[in-house]
Amino acid sequence: MNTMDAPDLVVVRTFGSVIDAQVAKGVLDAAGIESMIRADNVGGMYPSMTTAQLLVRRDDLADAETALVEGEE
Repeated sequence: MNTMDAPDLVVVRTFGSVIDAQVAKGVLDAAGIESMIRADNVGGMYPSMTTAQLLVRRDDLADAETALVEGEE
């Protein structure tokens, strides 16, 4: 996402797969919170060993945590 500056980003959650992170990103999108996923699977060589971090702006962290908890209910 071009509108999100790296120094301002914090990890709101870490997931065991990119798919799980994408589902959580959808929850944040629906809540109007911009986010991005950071994952490294070594160029696709080890997809089963990939963890994914869901990043949000520091100012959105509390709202993102609330949205994710509510999304789990």
